[in-house]
Amino acid sequence: MESIGNPWLYLAFFAIVIVMLLIDFLGFKQKQGQDVKIKTAAYWSIAWVSVAALFGGGLWLYLQQTAGVAIANTKTMEYFAGYLLEKSLAIDNVFVWLMIFAAFAIPQGLQRKILLYGVLGAIILRTLFIFIGAWFVQEFSWVLYIFGAFLVYTGFKFLKGQDEEETNIEDMAILKWLRKHMRITPKLEGAKFFVRQNGVLWATPLFLVLILVEASDVIFAVDSIPAIFAVTSDPFIVLTANLMAILGLRAMFFLLSGAASKMHYLPYGLGIILLFIGFKMLMLDVFHMPIWISLGFIVIVLTITAWLSIRHNKKHQETRL
Repeated sequence: MESIGNPWLYLAFFAIVIVMLLIDFLGFKQKQGQDVKIKTAAYWSIAWVSVAALFGGGLWLYLQQTAGVAIANTKTMEYFAGYLLEKSLAIDNVFVWLMIFAAFAIPQGLQRKILLYGVLGAIILRTLFIFIGAWFVQEFSWVLYIFGAFLVYTGFKFLKGQDEEETNIEDMAILKWLRKHMRITPKLEGAKFFVRQNGVLWATPLFLVLILVEASDVIFAVDSIPAIFAVTSDPFIVLTANLMAILGLRAMFFLLSGAASKMHYLPYGLGIILLFIGFKMLMLDVFHMPIWISLGFIVIVLTITAWLSIRHNKKHQETRL
């Protein structure tokens, strides 16, 4: 498996990640007692998307100088296709997090804290999953067919709406296990994950929420990481596109929290994209699809999905009036 990644590129990328996480943390910390406004979340979302775009541009300039225009064009398109794919699939994380926070009545100030830890955990876990996945793809090429079949199955689940069966928070196995094996306080204890009562250590509901947020990301990573390997087998591109999409999850959460119910056609769009990518992966030995086709298909489907959702919402409002 040929990769454009080298130690200097990885160091530069992780330096960008660390700097942006610090800026994100300090920016939200200054307003700890306030709710995040939609306008503020929109600015942060634009900032994250801009950083991802600038990284893609910088990657193209670097590769154009070191590897030639052809490789620069291909790898940059792979990066943006992977980024768009991961960003769109990450919206499902937002929906599940909304339900988790609602189920435990977590105030927005504590949501910011949970999501910060959630993003940090997701970065670590997904980095590990990506390198393990890259090793499997390199050593056992048939794994790609398993990924493809799984994506086709997941795509059909999205189209049939069967993914909702996994969204009942109280039925999550990990939540039942934690409640059975840990002492949990009946109510929140401020921003604390653990408290000591009569010399005994108790976990708070906030700790349960943190574990559920991390567990939900692991579940969604099972879908998203195989999907991006259909776009590119380059571990560096997979990693950078994946983490760049995840870095903006906190801002995207607060931006979309009020609009989650309005994305009526999003599951269908994601289902079509996953079916396309799954079949592409299954047909690797038959034909090679240029990356610009994959990128264009993802953009077109997401655009149509957004347009149909907006149209549906307008018609719904008109009927109510």
